Amino acid sequence: MSAMFAGMESAPVDPEAGAALDPEADALLSRLRVIEDQPLETRAEAFTHLHDELRQRLEGGDQPA
Repeated sequence: MSAMFAGMESAPVDPEAGAALDPEADALLSRLRVIEDQPLETRAEAFTHLHDELRQRLEGGDQPA
């Protein structure tokens, strides 16, 4: 498993539904599945866009509120 996905499998799981209880984690996993189904060239561009978006969110967390 790549470092990008490290820790994602530890999201709480509802045994009845078999899905992560964290809506953000669910949304990210859904997005990753959609990207993985795309042709390589499109996939690379989509991963770059997702990476940039996540980086901005993480770096934005360092800003005072």
